[in-house]
Amino acid sequence: MSVHAAILGCQGLRLSGEEIAFFRDVQPWGFILFRRNVESPDQVRALTAALRETVGRPDAPILIDQEGGRVARLGPPHWRRYPPSRAYGDLPANDPLLRREIARLGGRLLAHDLADLGINVDCVPVLDVPVPGSHDIIGDRAYADMPDRVAALGRAACEGLIAGGILPVIKHVPGHGRARADSHLALPIVDATHAELDAWDFLPFKVLSDMPMAMTAHVIFNAIDPQHPATTSRKVMRTVVRGLIGFDGLVMTDDLSMKALSGDFPEKARQSLAAGCDMVLHCNGDMAEMQGVIAGTRILSGRSAKRARAALSRLARAPEPFDVAEGRARFDAAFEGQWA
Repeated sequence: MSVHAAILGCQGLRLSGEEIAFFRDVQPWGFILFRRNVESPDQVRALTAALRETVGRPDAPILIDQEGGRVARLGPPHWRRYPPSRAYGDLPANDPLLRREIARLGGRLLAHDLADLGINVDCVPVLDVPVPGSHDIIGDRAYADMPDRVAALGRAACEGLIAGGILPVIKHVPGHGRARADSHLALPIVDATHAELDAWDFLPFKVLSDMPMAMTAHVIFNAIDPQHPATTSRKVMRTVVRGLIGFDGLVMTDDLSMKALSGDFPEKARQSLAAGCDMVLHCNGDMAEMQGVIAGTRILSGRSAKRARAALSRLARAPEPFDVAEGRARFDAAFEGQWA
């Protein structure tokens, strides 16, 4: 079966006839859900089942951004709130192993919530390391302001997700922490030297280079490629992401509808894949835009298809045994009940 190298969104709580026909025809590799797509557990389960039915693949990836804090597509009354990533790094503990334990536990609890809904990929963890003066689009989404601690807690979160049957996506490679603009709205330009970037921004991604999936940063790094953001930069993808960082997993773009990228949707999709991304992401479910994305997207093949298969092979056949009630009690005690 020919599958397009694309992950797409849908408009509402249920698929329209037009969406069903479109997805069945173009066969995206996967899908992504947002708040507009979630109402209740039964509704989300029905939607994830319907999405997989349109492509005829029971293992089709269904993604969500469920970080905790201000980036959470699922929330009360049906789903628990989770703290922002920074809360793990700020736990008042002398022993850093405790922070790791709670970060892993948070990932395991998230995995339990998502697996129950038919979601099998979470766009977590954020491995960006903020610096003074950077835009707060990352802010408390970062585990800490030091790359070694970001790496340690990011790995713990990944371990918890994978143990619960959910694939993590490390983001935003090779680093969004220095950006002084929100790439949803504008194109950030970073002036740090190559040595500074390598020692700071790239470090967490090097440490987690064994993870199955990564999401790009729509950021220009002047020291590497002053003309193109990382997503569409062959030089960044080859020399940094695949080279210095050593990541050989599946690389997906951040959302192509973000304002940081210029050009029409076929052009943005073509440029991203030509640069070396394996997969393009389009989130808002706009049919005309999705048609444009598909027009610029190739059939998944070659090394990209191999990476996609390898990513899905990391999904456990059964989740790690887990006492959910005990895990929640331990988690809530660590945060003194403020996130219960």
